[in-house]
Amino acid sequence: MRAVIQNAVGGPDVLFVAEQPDPSPKPGEVLVRVKAAGINPVDGVVRGGFYPLLGEPPFILGWDISGTVAALGAGVTEFKVGDDVFGMPHFPKQAGAYAELATAPVDEIAAKPAAIDHAQAAALPLAGLTAWQGLVRHGGLQAGQRALIHAGAGGVGHLAVQIAKARGAHVIATASPDKTDFVRSIGADEVIDYTKGDFTEQVRNVDLVLDGMGGDHADGSLKVVRDGGVLVSLLDVRDATRTKAKERNIRVERMSVVPDREGLVELARLVDADKLVPHVAKAFPLDQAEAAHAFLATRPIGKVVLTV
Repeated sequence: MRAVIQNAVGGPDVLFVAEQPDPSPKPGEVLVRVKAAGINPVDGVVRGGFYPLLGEPPFILGWDISGTVAALGAGVTEFKVGDDVFGMPHFPKQAGAYAELATAPVDEIAAKPAAIDHAQAAALPLAGLTAWQGLVRHGGLQAGQRALIHAGAGGVGHLAVQIAKARGAHVIATASPDKTDFVRSIGADEVIDYTKGDFTEQVRNVDLVLDGMGGDHADGSLKVVRDGGVLVSLLDVRDATRTKAKERNIRVERMSVVPDREGLVELARLVDADKLVPHVAKAFPLDQAEAAHAFLATRPIGKVVLTV
């Protein structure tokens, strides 16, 4: 099979296409003929050697896949050859999504939403599950609550805005001025241009904050949460922040996304109900992975994908 590999850590230019051995599904896994692979910020961090999830190169990046089942491992009855599936298999171990073929445990994939193509489906798993698990599993978001979502035009943020809205929340999101119209168009009730002053002076008494920045940003987010509310952070939260939160009975949840078939099924249900649309900023062919990573660094609206 053709795959994007790297033999050293570094910038996008370390990525290149090479022939690699075809993977074989283990018992309980399927072999997926990949049609598209999503690119996430964690991919760039691993590529650059800043977060050695996959150890030393060579390795194949990527976790988000959408494609067609090509073969079944022993004992698999949940899917059949020819089924369209999507998911985030093996995370945080190597999944090798940037390739023509990849394996996936059956409990880490789900039927692809029928309403979208493979490129959009590949944009959904990691970012969508991060948003879903953050808002619902960790945050317990309920209808009628007020949710603040930072970076509402980003990969996680634009999906979180839509998920929170679908659950009946009043959604407030932060965005740069060139992205505020987009964030409104996907359902945010209020959009804060973070270049026009401190967001903590523009919003108060939210039930839940989804924060992907951590540090000082988490401290600021804590200021806008009501007593008894929830701060869900995708990054580490300082002990001092946790102490302040405890004084106000604010629950602080530090989360890391995990493979989640139930969550994928729920995301697909929202997509097919026209309540969730993954936005693909740009799709690149597999042999342009270097350009795709460089484009992701410009912080486009939504997601970047590779088509296979």
